[in-house]
Amino acid sequence: MTFINPKTDFAFKKIFGSKKSKEILISFLNAILYQEREMIQDLEILDPYQSPRIQGIKDSYLDVKAVITGNKTVIIEMQVLNVLGFEKRVLYNAAKAFSIQLGVGEDYNLLNPVIALTITDFEMFPNNAKVISRYCLKEKETLTDYTDDIELVFVELPKFNKTLEESETLTDKWLYFLKFANTLKDVPPPMATIPAMKQAFTIARQSKLTKRELEALEKREIFIQDSQNAIRKAKLEGKEEGMQEKAIAIARELLDVLDIETISQKTGLSIAEIQDLT
Repeated sequence: MTFINPKTDFAFKKIFGSKKSKEILISFLNAILYQEREMIQDLEILDPYQSPRIQGIKDSYLDVKAVITGNKTVIIEMQVLNVLGFEKRVLYNAAKAFSIQLGVGEDYNLLNPVIALTITDFEMFPNNAKVISRYCLKEKETLTDYTDDIELVFVELPKFNKTLEESETLTDKWLYFLKFANTLKDVPPPMATIPAMKQAFTIARQSKLTKRELEALEKREIFIQDSQNAIRKAKLEGKEEGMQEKAIAIARELLDVLDIETISQKTGLSIAEIQDLT
């Protein structure tokens, strides 16, 4: 592997949230948030740790946090595992980033908008075919805006299915980078002509990492792979358990109709299991 995997939080932070990442992050955010319009001229990358103002309130750890043009705060999280309660965590982090802007006694008018950009390596919205989805507060029936002070933007990488040749726009190229960079051996020529993308590939090149960084990356990838396998196993066991329960229900219905041997052949249950139902 020539390039590290941007889908791991370690690599994502290194590529988009390091001191050298300013131009990379500007290009990426303009492509994803503003349809490639150069709305962001400058930004400041901040410490992604969101310290609570009140003792006892839960801490928040983000992958990247920045203040962009217009004093908007953008918080970014790369998520590979579809863990329980993740959708609520997104909302919690956005609300906290919005609320911690004020000090004691400061006026609410000083609050600036927050954009929570969440990139997932799984589908969050199966009934929505869009790769990039945007959510904000609206009236339920008329869909009129309440405020755009908190905006949630989701990028679902499994829904991006374009090839390198089909990735013509800057947005497509950044999505392709996120999804496939670790499978490439060289920087694709169409991306090498874009300074920010060329710089992103330079940071992502494994030979540039220290031994400690490589070890941290390897441990993170092993953890993700083990977690994904655990999720697959749980789903498989749940499916098998469901099939077992269905077979038992069918067997109960057939007890007064067929003999035990025939029920066993029809349901796949053992004779002993069927006898236990009588």
